[in-house]
Amino acid sequence: MTGLFTIAVEIGSLGALLLSAHGLLNAILVRRPNVVVKQGSPQGVAGSAAGVTVCIPARDEARNVDACLKAVLANHGVTDLRVLLLDDGSTDETRSIASMVAVSDARLEVVEGGGEPLPIGWMGKPWACERLLARVDTPIVVFVDADVRLGPNALVAGVSMLRAHRLSLVSPYPKQLVGSWSERLTQPLLQWLWMTFLPLRLAERAKPVSMAAANGQFMILDTEALRSVGGFQSVAQEVLDDVALARSFKRSGYRAIVAEGSTLATCRMYEGWVALREGYTKNLWSATGSPFGAAAMAVMFSGLYLLPAAGLVVGIVQRNGPLVLVGGLGYLSGVMGRVTTARITGGSRRDALAHPASIAILLWLIARSWRQHLRGAITWKGRPL
Repeated sequence: MTGLFTIAVEIGSLGALLLSAHGLLNAILVRRPNVVVKQGSPQGVAGSAAGVTVCIPARDEARNVDACLKAVLANHGVTDLRVLLLDDGSTDETRSIASMVAVSDARLEVVEGGGEPLPIGWMGKPWACERLLARVDTPIVVFVDADVRLGPNALVAGVSMLRAHRLSLVSPYPKQLVGSWSERLTQPLLQWLWMTFLPLRLAERAKPVSMAAANGQFMILDTEALRSVGGFQSVAQEVLDDVALARSFKRSGYRAIVAEGSTLATCRMYEGWVALREGYTKNLWSATGSPFGAAAMAVMFSGLYLLPAAGLVVGIVQRNGPLVLVGGLGYLSGVMGRVTTARITGGSRRDALAHPASIAILLWLIARSWRQHLRGAITWKGRPL
């Protein structure tokens, strides 16, 4: 039994090492803003953008909407900028706060989304985005979540990336801000996952569709291409509408990529354990595809990142030098993969030391998400999913 355990640890450690090497390659190849960015200074922009509409779907975002709108409106170098915020039936002060910002800046229009029931076959966010898209008359459309804070050059940089690489969709991944212990353990996995497992340059090609990645927090799109794939109607029933939209683009022959965007925008998705737990419960069942897919991911992640750490501990306890060596190699490989991601995305390198704990929490959240989904018990902002 000890021999089989050692072999399993060896296999897991080798896999973790190879994946961390792949993450290092992606860190070299990942698309970054191709303009000089100096936060807070218009002198940092080497270029300009014309004809851009920024769309913000907002539901109960009173705590975020003022800062989000002011950050968008403070962007430099964009001529003919238009900002649309749709109040999607909020029960708080979202609309009144946004309306006060609109009074002082004519570029902002606040759209009444109403509180009527969703049309049959639509999720809430895709429906809100589709209504916003209907009002867009510019060649470029940008979708931003209300909890995102754009830097002053984010729009010019994003549009420049779209045009320079002949893309139809680019999703610059914002820097993920964290505060509580649960956020520090979990949120860095978002960028680490695609940096580690997605072959970025291969994924830039129109196919395979399965390699599509995107983050709906901040997306820059060619408006004509978006409408040609059916707009958000093509992802009307998708919980992960951002990834599904990128797949629609690829399926239609357009190029869609995720890019490094930590110098362009920031986002704090969840504040505290309860919000994080509920947010991931909403999404992870869809992200893993099926109970079988979730189980396969659990086995793979356990073998790659939990088993080597367990081997290290067992080796230390048993004073088994070879097991300590191979388990330590696997553990450090996982940590170094996280450190590589943190270096280019502005994350914490110190928190990477707790990588096995991060993986354990992720697996627990996946199991919880599927349990709640199969019970039909998942809701989000008052709407069943």
